[in-house]
Amino acid sequence: MSKPIARLLSLYLLLSQAVAADEDFIVTDIKVKGLQRISQGTVYNYLPINVGERFSLDNAGPAIKALFKTGFFKDVSLERKGSTLIVNVVERPSIAKILIEGNKDLSKEDLTKALDSIGMSEGKVFNKQVLDKVEQELNRQYLSHGKYALKIKTEVTNLTRNRVGIHIKISEGRVTKIKQINIVGNKAFDDETLLKQLELSTTNLLSFYTKNDQYSKQKLSADLETLRSYYLDRGYINFSIESTQVAITPDKRDIYVTINVKEGDVYTLDKVKLAGNLIVPPEQLIKLVSIGPGEIFSRKQATETSKAISDRLGDEGYTFANVNMVPEINEKDKTVVMTFFVDPGKRAYVRHINFAGNTKTRDEVLRREMRQMEASWASGSKIERSKTRLERLGYFEDVNVETPQVVGTADQIDVNYKVTEKASGNLSAGVGFSQVQGIVLNANISQDNIFGSGKRVNLAFNNSDYLTSYQFGFFNPYFNVDGVSQGYNLGYTSRDASTINIARYSTDVANAGINFGIPLNEFDSLRFDADIKHTSLKKTDFSSIEISDFIKQQGDSFFTFAPAVSWSHDTLNKAIFPTKGGQQRFSALATVPGSDLEYFKVSYKHQLYIPVAQDLTFRLHGEVDYGDGYGDTDKLPFFENYFAGGTGSVRGYRNNTLGPRDHICPSGGTGCIPGKRVANNPFGGSTKIIGNAELFFPVPFLSDVKSVRLGTFLDAGTVEDGFNFGDLKYSTGISGEWLSPFGALSVSAALPLNAKSGTPTDPGDQKQIFQFNFGQNF
Repeated sequence: MSKPIARLLSLYLLLSQAVAADEDFIVTDIKVKGLQRISQGTVYNYLPINVGERFSLDNAGPAIKALFKTGFFKDVSLERKGSTLIVNVVERPSIAKILIEGNKDLSKEDLTKALDSIGMSEGKVFNKQVLDKVEQELNRQYLSHGKYALKIKTEVTNLTRNRVGIHIKISEGRVTKIKQINIVGNKAFDDETLLKQLELSTTNLLSFYTKNDQYSKQKLSADLETLRSYYLDRGYINFSIESTQVAITPDKRDIYVTINVKEGDVYTLDKVKLAGNLIVPPEQLIKLVSIGPGEIFSRKQATETSKAISDRLGDEGYTFANVNMVPEINEKDKTVVMTFFVDPGKRAYVRHINFAGNTKTRDEVLRREMRQMEASWASGSKIERSKTRLERLGYFEDVNVETPQVVGTADQIDVNYKVTEKASGNLSAGVGFSQVQGIVLNANISQDNIFGSGKRVNLAFNNSDYLTSYQFGFFNPYFNVDGVSQGYNLGYTSRDASTINIARYSTDVANAGINFGIPLNEFDSLRFDADIKHTSLKKTDFSSIEISDFIKQQGDSFFTFAPAVSWSHDTLNKAIFPTKGGQQRFSALATVPGSDLEYFKVSYKHQLYIPVAQDLTFRLHGEVDYGDGYGDTDKLPFFENYFAGGTGSVRGYRNNTLGPRDHICPSGGTGCIPGKRVANNPFGGSTKIIGNAELFFPVPFLSDVKSVRLGTFLDAGTVEDGFNFGDLKYSTGISGEWLSPFGALSVSAALPLNAKSGTPTDPGDQKQIFQFNFGQNF
């Protein structure tokens, strides 16, 4: 007989004698004895007896049970003293400390959370019944990590002040590995094909990282669903998994998994129908149907069709629309008639658009990015586009959106955007290093979101072997309510070209400009720039013949006024490290007639990001640039030439070294005999073409870190005078990019594929396998 029951019977005997003496009584007071940590109010809350009520033997059992049920006490008894009811309790001890030893595969934090989920944590009341569950819970945690040889020992130590310490000793044992996975009953697909679909696998070279050779019920369940989907997407409607067996060897070192399947027959589509209340014209929905008669049935394509129709209805405000797939299976002909039944429900309207988390940025800055309006019907694509526009501002680390239904209504929702602010700029100073520019010093006072208004102010100083620059800029992205932007810039730049692998000359440029941006639609915009520049050109004792000839013809000081126009089409989902979408840009610049130099430049750039898988993104990039002179200027000024090679173009070749070179005389004299010129430094050209294909993926072990990514690439490109692109250079390699707290870092290791060897009159292509930039944008 258990102690609580024995005490309860004793109490019944005690109270029966009291009742026999003077029967029941009215409780005028209740006193509690034995409390240490638990308050009297807690006892009164759980005790089903109050002052002023009549107490009898029938009340005793429920009162004791109620107090025991709290779990706070290991002993409870009742006494009567006159008309006072005395409650005697002995509290259970509290847990002062939980010590876990021997855990390696699972962290202490993970194990502590697991114990807390079953009611055992420091500060809580100790219950031996909960202690019995500890081993079960820890076994469950370790089994999910493939540890089947686990041994657990728990010790409880009594401490002062009615406390206990719990010591849990864990012997994890070695991981039980999957020795073999067998699939039985498959005829249409071989074992190798099906096993590639599964996450679980036998041990391979990457198992130390992927842990795919460690068995768990959750992984097996996911794999069974993957296997089922594989067959259903290929027409096997009646496919089923008959059974699964998991066997472990006696030494608990190896696991054998057997999956028994029944494939059935392949079914094709006979007809595809649309039914129900379609809302939008049927011809618009038919375009969304990705399956058709005569095709092999695919559950994946049917599900994608259902979602596409649902999303289309969502754009019309039918946020709660249901599109149900109703298949009619003809077992005789092995065909399926698929009906998509549309139930649009009620059209939903947006009551309020709310913002949270923008502690610095004003609500109006966020609200003007909204494409979904209040009081209009809800559009899923507009809500999502508004989220993308907030992400592209660059002011927030994270943006999330929720669309809860308004309580008490059937046709209203709220749209709630939650943002996480990030630093949008302030005073900064730093040092970086570039293989091209050497040590780079910079100081920058910038605010991309000054006073939370969305306007940008920038005052920058940069200094390196190549460049000394002072720049001031102001940009207002919403100069008026129509979204027209306006910006100003003022600066001075001194460049020494000889330090970056190109010809021997230097320039001093003072510039001032204004620009306007005009949105044409959601994704297209025009930009107009007007810049006035004064350029001072200086040659050195080692400058080439081409530079000397240019100065003789054009002079060394120039005023130019150059209006420019550009068109851009931008569907990228993020401003930094995008994963889908594209960007096109066409620009044209020309100095006005009467400028000291008369020339024009045109450029077209196109990049496309394609999500290949959850963590894989494929990028295609192409660029074509061309410039020439007109009027009194017979060709593009050489200091406006294009360059290629290195980071940002064709990696594996030294920066700026691809393309034409200037020339010197072997004797060093002022004149040159034809045929005696020797190619010298890279001089650039009037035409550039670049193409890149790159696959980005996360860093192993750091897949959750969004500021780092790796890539593998193929680059091609060249620079020429004119349109002769027969000398394209190619390279392939790997790359890495990191947006570090100290600046942007880009690295690459590339192998040039068709580098040209040097000759006595031509140094050939200059290779540079490893290249990097640090402290600059890339």
